[in-house]
Amino acid sequence: MIRSMKFETMDDFERQLYDFKILFAYHSGKIENEQITYHDTRDIFESGRITNYTGNLKTLLEIENQKNCYEFLKPSILKKTRMDIELIKKVHKMLTRGTYDDHRYHINFERPGEFKKHDYVTGKYEVGSAPEQVEKNLRDLLSELDEYEGEDHFTAGIYFHAVFENIHPFADGNGRVGRTLMNYYFMIHDIAPVVIHEENRKKYYHALEVFDEEESLEALADFIEQEQEQTWNPQMHNRERKCSLQDFLENDEHQPETGKKDEEELGFE
Repeated sequence: MIRSMKFETMDDFERQLYDFKILFAYHSGKIENEQITYHDTRDIFESGRITNYTGNLKTLLEIENQKNCYEFLKPSILKKTRMDIELIKKVHKMLTRGTYDDHRYHINFERPGEFKKHDYVTGKYEVGSAPEQVEKNLRDLLSELDEYEGEDHFTAGIYFHAVFENIHPFADGNGRVGRTLMNYYFMIHDIAPVVIHEENRKKYYHALEVFDEEESLEALADFIEQEQEQTWNPQMHNRERKCSLQDFLENDEHQPETGKKDEEELGFE
């Protein structure tokens, strides 16, 4: 069952999404960057800094960018502002600030917030619109959403994500942008946002590949629905503890030996 969620005020927004925003930033980043940790993400969201960090700067920037993008989108979500090309570009610019590698930035002259200038195919089936077709294809996708008059916005949001990733409009950061915008679409239609958990990335990529190959949304829709359930009902995925204290007390392997033997080993008569 699809979970709904409404926000009346900014305080209400923060109350309902306080933990979600950190988990989403962590998992969405971790899918593509193994160096991102939950504790670093939480520190940046809660205090704006971390201590004793020894990783690379790009990792910190990706976390900070996700936080800034979240803050930027809050007013628009409350106003239920529809997506457009400028919003998509702005989200991309915020999420990829300072993270483009040297080849993309200095050789290919790619820039955060701008559509790709070169071909960057992705996935098993090497999908991706040609650079000159990106804006048209995105406008067509947005028009489909705007013209939809039904009530199944959950499927519409998933469809947007699948097609967006298929278009692959930017030189980098398409996954982070696509997941952020899917949740944006959900929330402006009173649907609870989704964390795509990094431990489920293989299922996620497979579902996207099914869409690329077969133009079928079923696998991705089933996956996103499961991820929404895990996002808001995490206890259902916790493994039930079956051990007890007695199990450990009955294990003699780690029990100290006492009594006369101890005295003999210490040299006592």
